[in-house]
Amino acid sequence: MKSSYHREIDEHLLAASSRYEFVLVPGLYDSGPEHWQTCWQNYHPFWRRVTQRNWNVADIEIWIASIRRLLAGCSHPAILVGHSFGALASCCVAVDYPELVAGLMIVAPAEPMKFEVEDRVPSHALGVPSMLVASHNDPLMSFSRADYWASMWGSTLIDVGEAGHINVESGFGPWRYGLDVLSMLVRQIDQPGD
Repeated sequence: MKSSYHREIDEHLLAASSRYEFVLVPGLYDSGPEHWQTCWQNYHPFWRRVTQRNWNVADIEIWIASIRRLLAGCSHPAILVGHSFGALASCCVAVDYPELVAGLMIVAPAEPMKFEVEDRVPSHALGVPSMLVASHNDPLMSFSRADYWASMWGSTLIDVGEAGHINVESGFGPWRYGLDVLSMLVRQIDQPGD
């Protein structure tokens, strides 16, 4: 049973869906049925989700093109919720198409050097409100590097302790706290400069 606090968060996000498109951007191999992205999509009717033919090849330009295709059909600016490699592609889209992106929730971003995309991923402020959710024992990016990228991108760093890669293997299914972070991001977008 949901607490009144969780109901309030859900109502806040539902109301925000009349102003923003909420877009899930999975990482490599897509997000399976128990992944928090899929849980969120199944729970809230307003989610849109990036699709593509092949989720198994880490080609950032394919990810960027897939996000761009989805955003072309949106009637409101998007809040991108990217996980891992999808988080990196989301950052690129925010910089390349600023008119289409209202904000970013960057969850457990992959280390750009691991995928040889450090020249493509922005190394400056993203230009939109963003929150980077990072773990101290993420195998794809150290916490010190997450702190570095948050600083580069102008993102608020959210420290979730020892949470692995914030995926199913790390014990993350529905991940209610992630929705709390998303709600905080919406408030930041709605009230810039507060």
